[in-house]
Parts: sequence; C-alpha cells; structure tokens
Amino acid sequence: MNTIKLVEIARGDSLADLVLKNCKIVNVFTSKIEEGDIAISDGIIVGIGSYHGIKEIDLKNRFVSPGFIDGHVHIESSMLTPPQFAKIIVPKGTTTIIADPHEIANVSGVEGIKYMIFSSIFGPLNVHMMIPSCVPATEYETSGAIITSKDIDRIKDSKGVLGLGEVMNYPGVIFGDKEVHKKLEVMTSFIKDGHAPSVFGKQLNAYKLSGIKTDHECTTVKELKEKVARGMYIHLREGSATRNVKVLSQGITKENSRRLLFCTDDKHPEDIRLEGHINYNIKLAIENGVDPITAIQMASINTAECYKLDNIGGIAPGYYADLVVFDSMEKIDVDEVFIKGELVAKGNRALFDPVLYTNGFVTNTIHIKDSDKISFDIKLKKNKVKVIKLIKNNVTTTKVIREVLIKNGIYQHNKDKDILKLAVVERHHQTGNVGLGFVEGYGLKNGALAMTISHDSHNFIIIGDNDKDMKIAMKEIERIQGGITLVNNSKVVDSIRLEVAGLMTNTEVKIVEKKLKFMETKAREMGLNKEVDDAFLSLAFMSLPVIPELKLTDKGLFDVNKFKLVSLEE
Repeated sequence: MNTIKLVEIARGDSLADLVLKNCKIVNVFTSKIEEGDIAISDGIIVGIGSYHGIKEIDLKNRFVSPGFIDGHVHIESSMLTPPQFAKIIVPKGTTTIIADPHEIANVSGVEGIKYMIFSSIFGPLNVHMMIPSCVPATEYETSGAIITSKDIDRIKDSKGVLGLGEVMNYPGVIFGDKEVHKKLEVMTSFIKDGHAPSVFGKQLNAYKLSGIKTDHECTTVKELKEKVARGMYIHLREGSATRNVKVLSQGITKENSRRLLFCTDDKHPEDIRLEGHINYNIKLAIENGVDPITAIQMASINTAECYKLDNIGGIAPGYYADLVVFDSMEKIDVDEVFIKGELVAKGNRALFDPVLYTNGFVTNTIHIKDSDKISFDIKLKKNKVKVIKLIKNNVTTTKVIREVLIKNGIYQHNKDKDILKLAVVERHHQTGNVGLGFVEGYGLKNGALAMTISHDSHNFIIIGDNDKDMKIAMKEIERIQGGITLVNNSKVVDSIRLEVAGLMTNTEVKIVEKKLKFMETKAREMGLNKEVDDAFLSLAFMSLPVIPELKLTDKGLFDVNKFKLVSLEE
C-alpha cells in the first residue's frame, strides 16, 4: 500500500481502483444517512464525496452500510469447518467474526486452535480468534485436553489471536481461583470476553474488576442495564437455541446503545439460511422498536471499537472497504457484500469457493472404553429424583423433583410421563465414565438421539426412552467417528459424520442442512416437544456445567448453583 498514492486519489487527482456511485451511506459516526460516492483503492476507502474510478458501479441510491460483525461465535456450532461457515454467512452481510474455538479446544487442545486459525486464512471473511479460557470449563467433567495459563502465554502472540475467550468459570473469577486469575493476568494487555449469567451486585463488581470487558449471557433488561452501568459491553445474542434480542431490545436507549453489540454464539446452517446471521439480529431489533441506524451501529462500529479493530466498522477514509448493500433500512435484505473492496457475495450467493483443510490432530477423536459393556441402567434406592427441566428458547434449565418407577432397584421408563433418560459417555481418554440422569420437556418417544457435540467437553451425549436404542445410537457414532445420529425402534434413521473433532465437517452445507432437517423432522414425528426450538443444540447444552441450574457431565449430575456434583436421588 502506497500511502502517498492513496492520498493523491483521496484528493481527486488520480482515479480510484473502484468507485461505488450514488450511494446512500449509513454513517455510523453521525447516525445520519449521507449521499455520495465511495472511492476504494487497495481494499481501503480513500474518499467519500464525488469520485471517478477505473471501475465504477452505480448503486442507484441503494443503502450502503459497514460490514456486519459477529461479536462472539463458536464456528463449531454450525457443524461446518471455517471455510464452509464463511460461505454461508458472508452472503448475509457478515464480513468479520470474533470466534472462540472453545469447542474444538476441548477436544484437541492447542492443536485445535491452530487448526481453526490456519483453516480460516484462505477465505475473504475476517476471522479473529480468542484463546479459549476454560478448557475444561470445570473440573467436574472430562475434556480431551487441558489449556493452562502457560499454554495461553505461549500462543497469545500468534497471528490471528485477538484476546481471551469467554471466561465461563465465573465462580472461579469471583472467588479467586488461582489458575483462572493466572490466565487473566497472562492476557492483561488483551481484551477478555465474559460469560456471567445472572451475576449482579458485588459479585458483578468482582467479575468486572478482573478486566473482563464483555458479556453475552444477559436474558433480562435489568441485567443488561446493570452490566452496562458497570462499564461492560453487552452482546445481544440470537442463536438457534438461545434467543435474547427481542427481550433485550426493550432495554436499548440513546444513552446505552453504543455499549451494545450483536452476536449469534451458536447457530445452525438452516437457521442461518432461513433467518439470516447478524442481519437477522438487526432485523429483530428494528422490529422491536430500535432505530435502524442504531441497530447497524451495534452490528458494526460498536463491535469494532469494543475489540479495538480500528480499521473496520465504519465507512470513512482509512477504513477497509467491508461494505453491505441493501434496498431498505427497515428490512436489511442484503443484496451485495464487499470485503476489502472485492465483491464477494451477490443475491444471497457467495462468489468464492472454500479452501478446505484438515489434519491428523483433529480427526479420529472417538475413544470409548469397552463400549459393548456400557450399561445405561440407573440404580436407585428412592423413587424421588432430581430432573433437568428444559426452558423454552434457552440453554438454562431448572431443577424439579419427580417420582419415578423402580423395579429391583433399577429405574423403569414410564411412557405416560415426559421423562427421558440422559447419558454422557466419556470419549477422549477411555476412562469408562458414564454420567446418567433425567430430562423433562424434550419429548422423544420410541428412540434415541446421540451426538459428540455436548458442551463443553464434547463427550457423547445420548437421550432416549429405552436403553436398546441408546446403545445403538452410541455404537453408530463410534462407527462414524463422531457426529449425530437418530435411532427409532432399533433402526438408525440417519447420521451426520462430523470428521473434524466430532464437531465439524468439510461436507457441502446443503448436504449437512438436508440431513439435519430430515432428522429434526423425524424427531418431531417421534414426539419431540414443540417448545424445543432446536433438537440438537438443546441436547448439546444439557451437559454444560456453567449454565444454571442442573446439568449432566460424564462424572454425574451437576448442580450449577451449588457448583458441585449431586446425587440423582432427592
């Protein structure tokens, strides 16, 4: 980049490489719509006004905004590798993501992080990686790897690393866990993402004091307002299983809006295709009374400023020409997408092909001890048990007490009650660990669903109403070396092979989406509760021991509020 040459173009004394003519520019600095041309050279915006270029595109008074930024996303939750993921989100207007490779790190450790960085560099999408802070999230589960403060220190200056990923062990932060605080100290000069569901008052003060800057776990306006008042940036999340934008939009004001961002966190390919990505967050916010320019600020400049990305997020000289073109400020239906001045998507279609990559560190990751001998029998002395109860559109759960049938000291399924058996089988180190519990509100009948996606350690998670189908599902996942399978009446309905860490695939998105849709439809036919928004993500979060209230790991039933393993029996 020749700065003198760019200045010459900015003065209007030379032709720009590209000029977008007749634009209605969304100015996120002034909150106004500005009419003019956008001059671009070397992928950089060199001028706003009246310009001529070697190439000119007449946008015919359509709107142009900065590219959208996802402030917190786990690529792995799309079940697509980074190149395939880029192919589906760029046409929706997302030009930059802040990615936390926490999921693959729990399986493959530092090598998993390296894989995510390397496989992201060949496409147009700007990918910034946060080093996962909690691998494992707690000591009450078995992960495939452990990332220590020394590991973080060793890789923090690697190309592509932006900061520290969500610090999910919020009790460890608040109550002074030494290793958690060593990780925070190692990353003192970097941005640190938070994860603090329902943390208020003095505990919030303690959490914020540690240097954590953001939080994406707000579910109420009260929580949003208190965290903003304590100096945090808040992501309004809209994923597949957790949807908070509609509620939290009611808390957006002129005074606090510049501290608010958007994220998806976890979103499946079909939902991205049907709804959108960050453009969908914007749309929902507008529908719920948020000013369109404010919503676009939340999707662009706010996130860029939060993460200290000085050259993106706005349309002004010196900023990268990451731009989104659309017809209406009310709907934000994306027509064209430019990244660094290159047209990379048009008409909801990517104009680039993914460059696919894998390696031996992230494949063949399924290692179960004596799977043929595993039993899902639940031995009980009392007929009152603790049950994980699902909450609509949320990954949080509640604890309920229910009476169950027992025969010869073994739990017996009662088809008249909405209680299913849940199992988490350790799959990394052949420990033989099997955690067993109960779930209410899922609703599956005459079968089982199994996955190697189970936050955060990603052991096998299996839900079903009979042991035979649960066992068949487990063996099928072992056979394909990771993925998702649905079993009905002793037969495998279908499976998706996720060859990368049991979490992602290089398979074309259309094939993945078709299989997911088929299994979801079949699960609905098998009685899956209509209030379960996403069969797969809802199941994946039943093992996450840092989200209240009751969860299951390979070591047993975990009470998040008490932060300890507890007995199944009441």
